[in-house]
Amino acid sequence: MANTLVQDLIDAGIHFGQRSSGWNPKMQPYIYGKRNGIHIIDIKETVRGLLIAKRLITRTVSGGKDICFVGTKRQAKDVLVNRVTDVKMHYVNERWLGGILTNFRTIRSRLKRLEELEQIAETDNFQSYSKKMESQLRREMRKIKRNLDGIRGMEKLPGALVIIDARHEQTALREARKLGIPTIALIDTDGDPDQVDVPIPGNDDSMRSIDVIVRELCLAVAEGKQQRSPESQAAEESAAGEGSGEEPRRRSRRAQFRADDATSAAPAADGAESPTVTTPAEG
Repeated sequence: MANTLVQDLIDAGIHFGQRSSGWNPKMQPYIYGKRNGIHIIDIKETVRGLLIAKRLITRTVSGGKDICFVGTKRQAKDVLVNRVTDVKMHYVNERWLGGILTNFRTIRSRLKRLEELEQIAETDNFQSYSKKMESQLRREMRKIKRNLDGIRGMEKLPGALVIIDARHEQTALREARKLGIPTIALIDTDGDPDQVDVPIPGNDDSMRSIDVIVRELCLAVAEGKQQRSPESQAAEESAAGEGSGEEPRRRSRRAQFRADDATSAAPAADGAESPTVTTPAEG
């Protein structure tokens, strides 16, 4: 299984980073070498980050919380729709509206408005309104649906955020950091790994590499759902009913989780990829 995963990652070209002239020096620990002016990402570090992320997601989902996937760049949009909907999680793949997390109550009110408009469309297809008002209402419905349809089932703040391309999703990262929500990110050699809790170094411009990463993380979601207990689900439903989650959690908890996961997952990662990790720069 480990060898298959490593081969899938290499076949997807996840080890090809950005041009060395545009790199972020903070990514040095994740770089294997350089070839033809392109940085080559160390597959060992990719697998290590992926295993830590999967462990976090499984634990979060088994505890009754949900995961929100964020990928608004062109290469990630269809991947999120195809993969994330299969495991019934939430996603944002069009535009991250400021306040999705920090102003969650207002976002929920917009989703209620979408339900009202859909109900009107289903009842009389806007026939009771003037042509001008019908056009305005349909345009409003399309706009809300385009931007928020992927999170319409998100009744409470997510337990973790999965981000495709940390540089591209700065607003989402800032909101998650403000609320103390753990973040997982596929991050290329031009990104800043210090901005996320669990960086997965890899090519974030390739649809194939994005697909492999999202596939593996969705498998972790499915595993976490199988481990969910009725008690954890009841506790989360109770917590969701108490408010909109506007009170942030302490950041020290994020640092603690990162240290614990890195310690427990590193040995497993070392054993998983050892058969093939020495060859990515040659491919």
